[in-house]
Amino acid sequence: MAARDPRDAVITGIGLVSALADGVGDHHRLLNGNERAKPLLDTESYAPYSFHPLVEIDLGTQIPRRGDQRQMENWQRYGTYGAGLALDDAGIKGDEEVLGRTNLIVAAGGGERDPEVDSTIADGIDAADNRGAFLNEHLMNDLRPTLFLAQLSNLLAGNISLVHHVIGSSRTFMGEELGGAMALDRAHRQIRANQGDIFLVGAANNAGRPDMLLYLALGDCLWSGADVPSVWQRGGQPGGVVSGSMAAFLVIESRAHAEARGARIYAQLDGVIADRGPRDDAQKREKRLNRQRAFLEAKTGTAPIGVISAASGARDAMELERAFLTQLSEERPMAIRGASTVLGHGIEAQMPSSVALAAAALEKGTFFPPFDDSGFEDPIPAPPDVIAVSMWGYWRGEALAIIRAER
Repeated sequence: MAARDPRDAVITGIGLVSALADGVGDHHRLLNGNERAKPLLDTESYAPYSFHPLVEIDLGTQIPRRGDQRQMENWQRYGTYGAGLALDDAGIKGDEEVLGRTNLIVAAGGGERDPEVDSTIADGIDAADNRGAFLNEHLMNDLRPTLFLAQLSNLLAGNISLVHHVIGSSRTFMGEELGGAMALDRAHRQIRANQGDIFLVGAANNAGRPDMLLYLALGDCLWSGADVPSVWQRGGQPGGVVSGSMAAFLVIESRAHAEARGARIYAQLDGVIADRGPRDDAQKREKRLNRQRAFLEAKTGTAPIGVISAASGARDAMELERAFLTQLSEERPMAIRGASTVLGHGIEAQMPSSVALAAAALEKGTFFPPFDDSGFEDPIPAPPDVIAVSMWGYWRGEALAIIRAER
């Protein structure tokens, strides 16, 4: 076992809710069951595109005031709920002294649009005598007064601070999947540099947003059809993304801080590397991958590891990530699991949710059985001490995180 450093970044709380389950314990139980877990799937609302809706939750358990719930959009409700779960799990919910020092790092996209207003404008603007005047009139009269505020990406962090009293520093990262990776990286770096002792880090996604589904469909990113195979079996069409509703938040502390308050430690976040650049430039792409290879080797050598891939299912990105993981598996024993098969794709929340699954498995001394029968996910003879989380964004952004067991 590697020497333990007081400035190690350790995971002490997990808040995870998805189309599969509510709470990290139920996620771990279902994914280790005798039968393969199946997340909820909506194949009708936006056919031919499917998405994973959130399981039924009682928002009042984490957002007690109805007024707070009403002024949030769904993705903010999910995130504020997931953040509360993480604080509860870490044992700091309601501890004003600790919460006053807890730093908040959120990955978020833009707010949800008002589809009724958009439709009214789209239907009427062609027939308008003066398009500019028509547009201004509807924007001024139809948009609710809070719409502009609701579209601010950092409103999720604001709601978490207001509801849960997390009032340390606050940062919000944008950048889709890479935003989630960078949020984790920032928390790890600040803990290692003695710039903070405790962080709440995470993101949320509402998969049933018609505006986001439209964006992804126009980019030819979505899987088409009600029959949704596992993430590794979606190579038949360019779009392989099946969006998943989820919230994933982690309480990450310095080891010294966690031990001083007697916290239960799930696992150690041993480092994150997050990068981006053009994928059609093979030389630049290989340079980024070499950095990831060197990072993985420095952290794990050639020891057996588990890998949780946050692959979105988008064909081009998935094929590149699969080739990269195949190369890595030739250098060390590896067992790979595709998180999108069981959770859907959570965009900003995809990396935090995959890290949450890794930490839960390491704390229990287990690793998940294969999520599918594609042949790419092999059984593992013994639970690993290290799990790598690999993330290739559906369009851009690559990241790798190393999660290490406490045992």
